Amino acid sequence: MPREIVLGNGSMLVNFDKFYHLRDLYYPYVGMENHLAGKRCEVGIWVDGSFSWVGAEGWELSVGYQEDTLVAVTVARNAGMGVEVRFTDAVDCHENVLLRKAEVSNIADRCREFRVFLHHDFNIGGFDVGDTALYDPSTETLIHYKRDYYFLLNGRFGKHGLRQYSIRKRLPGAEGSRADAEDGVLASNPADQGSVDSTVGFQAQIKPYGTEVLFFWVVAGRSFHEVREKNVFVLNEGPQELLNRTAVYWFNWVRKTPTEFGDLPEEVVSLYRRSLLILRTQIDRRGAVLAANDSDILLTNRDHYSYVWPRDGALVAYALDRAGYPELTLPFFRFAARTLTEGGYHWHKYNPEGSVGSSWHSWVRNGEFQLPIQEDETALVLWALWKHYEFYRDFTFLTELYPVLVKPAAEFLADYRDPVSGLPLPSYDLWEERCGVFTFTVSAVYAGLNAAAQCAALFGDGRLAHRWMEAAEEVRAGMLAELYRAELGRFIRGLYPVPGQPATPDFSLDASLWAVWGFGVLPPNDPRVVTTMEAVREGLWVKTPVGGVARYANDYYFRRSDDVERVPGNPWFICTLWLASWYVARAQSRAELREARELLEWVLAYTLPTGVMAEQVHPYTGEALSVAPLTWSHATFVQVVGEYGARWQELPEAS
Repeated sequence: MPREIVLGNGSMLVNFDKFYHLRDLYYPYVGMENHLAGKRCEVGIWVDGSFSWVGAEGWELSVGYQEDTLVAVTVARNAGMGVEVRFTDAVDCHENVLLRKAEVSNIADRCREFRVFLHHDFNIGGFDVGDTALYDPSTETLIHYKRDYYFLLNGRFGKHGLRQYSIRKRLPGAEGSRADAEDGVLASNPADQGSVDSTVGFQAQIKPYGTEVLFFWVVAGRSFHEVREKNVFVLNEGPQELLNRTAVYWFNWVRKTPTEFGDLPEEVVSLYRRSLLILRTQIDRRGAVLAANDSDILLTNRDHYSYVWPRDGALVAYALDRAGYPELTLPFFRFAARTLTEGGYHWHKYNPEGSVGSSWHSWVRNGEFQLPIQEDETALVLWALWKHYEFYRDFTFLTELYPVLVKPAAEFLADYRDPVSGLPLPSYDLWEERCGVFTFTVSAVYAGLNAAAQCAALFGDGRLAHRWMEAAEEVRAGMLAELYRAELGRFIRGLYPVPGQPATPDFSLDASLWAVWGFGVLPPNDPRVVTTMEAVREGLWVKTPVGGVARYANDYYFRRSDDVERVPGNPWFICTLWLASWYVARAQSRAELREARELLEWVLAYTLPTGVMAEQVHPYTGEALSVAPLTWSHATFVQVVGEYGARWQELPEAS
């Protein structure tokens, strides 16, 4: 299920689904330890002897954000119970505190007692063994902990603090504390250990048609002392004041860089800002750019997207740099330098703290050792770093990374090539499905070597500048000779080298052929690029009312149709935006930007109402598929909107 609401500050990330269930809580690294493991944490309401969990049958929900902030607003109404609740949620912009506010309105003509219950199904560290939950009478709070992870729960309903609590075992056949709440009274068991959950309760009398405010907060820390200290901080500052400062902070952060939008509709501009905010939640403050943090993907593969793919990170960094957010990209480039191997290449993916992530890439091919890498990941980090320098001219930063990142990575790219063709040796493609020599990868390697050569020239390192530029040109020449097919009038996806035989070509149409011009091998109006992109547009456009561009012909991932002629694959936001990017780049007048604008509006149409963008959408219904939000989707949208605005300024009104 997509995450409709994401909130975070770079070290704490929380996700809510469309039913207002809190589903994920990552701390202290974004994307690493998920202390809820996707379990549902709910809010329950008791009034007049009747109880219901918010989001269950009988509730009408409206989920969204305060404009241009990372403060969520959810309105929940249950006419049968005579109650409406306006929830406001945020992760404090500086402290690791989840702030929750519930304005409980009595929509009946008599005074009634309301009881509000908040259930938390912690799996601290990502698993449910060895947890402890306890009531702390010295602070009148409830605390969950394991090892050096601590979570303190507290709140105020009107003038009253936490009035009820229940801590229970969560075992097969046992419903835990959640069931304990449904009669409106909690058992108040003060402590338990093992696999435990908890529910806390608050109560207040509310006048006819009156409203009472409940504030609740979850404090994360590494010790009893730290969470108690932060609890005092919340009490002293006041949760409303912290909500206010968080809203103001993000409202100003997302507007800090003036941006030209041309004639784009205000709804597209709003989604641009929402995408920037969502991107911020998916990036750890120590540099890890996480692909996605929707834990429901665990149901399909027992693994997730909460990893750093250096390729994704580089493309996200490029989008953020051109949008004016270098404070997010500098830590990523340092992360890339820390994780570069002694051999000068990046592994498949990494965990948020920098350790090597899980992988399905084989170390053996045809009975011999092969590097289990995607070479584009190493190359694109260099490309993005040089783009960063072009935007900001940060010579000191580039000086820091030149010896530890640029030189070893460029030497690897220059050496890891076939001596005859000049092309890179085989590696896995960007979709992580096949091993060979691919147009996307080759384009990235060209861009990476070219970027490294310019870095070397900047530092007066003439020998290496010449070596790397010569290697880049050999890669380009090999690409034009081997991967462009005149008989097709376009580039092909790739080649599969066979020892002692000619390489086997892969003629499949693939949206990633965008890379030929996207990484500067050829200009966007080169006839070979034009025919390639036109083939992508015609061959990969989904021919249903939904539309959009598929990844490649006969894509299997989350397949929803066997009608390959009409539905070559599910439409992906990234792939559709690549086509829009090309429309922007080739336009010769403002009028010619129309096709790009229509695709940006297509993205708007199939984004969730909260502004969250998935990886792909259903080709017949348009519903979100796979993970949501996908960081790469939002970054590509930010990139193309920025390109559109810049091109609008450059172009005349008519051709």
